[in-house]
Amino acid sequence: MADPAAGSGRPAPGVQPAAGSEPHVDAAPAGQDPAGLSPAGQDPAAVPVTAEPVGDEDQLPTGPRRILVAFYAIFALAATARAVVQLSTAFDQAPLAYLLSLFSGIVYLGATLGLVTERRWSRPLAWASCGTELVGVLVIGVASLVDHEAFPRDTVWSRFGSGYGYFPVLLPLLGLLWLRYSRPGAPRD
Repeated sequence: MADPAAGSGRPAPGVQPAAGSEPHVDAAPAGQDPAGLSPAGQDPAAVPVTAEPVGDEDQLPTGPRRILVAFYAIFALAATARAVVQLSTAFDQAPLAYLLSLFSGIVYLGATLGLVTERRWSRPLAWASCGTELVGVLVIGVASLVDHEAFPRDTVWSRFGSGYGYFPVLLPLLGLLWLRYSRPGAPRD
């Protein structure tokens, strides 16, 4: 078996350096012996490496936030998929309604991303998305009741989201409330 120190410029184990020569300083990384083995005597390449969360931004949502994220993700997928199908198969029947449905899907996607992550941009994105959704539901809700001809087909936000059990008007309110009461430094009553 070859000596691990051979050719490394170090004396073999048990051999003293020659008189007058400078002592050898190993440049092994902290936690490893000079032969390149880990503290447990294992080859570092054989030790499995696992990724661990760096901070809160990598944790999954819990509690009410998890429920909001789930609903927003479902609405993002449903509204976007529905709009893509409608735009590709029946655009000429109700272009405004179908484009608004696509827009609502994009807004839901923004809310989902803003609520699921904890990055510097997450809360502003969630605030903007939930606020846009609330304004959209109210404006489109009123417009769809007042001007039926402009909306020959329903959007997600038509009649305040009645086709979706009024969740489209409830979700932004819950999202905005959660953002308000979960903000850093908010009083915990």
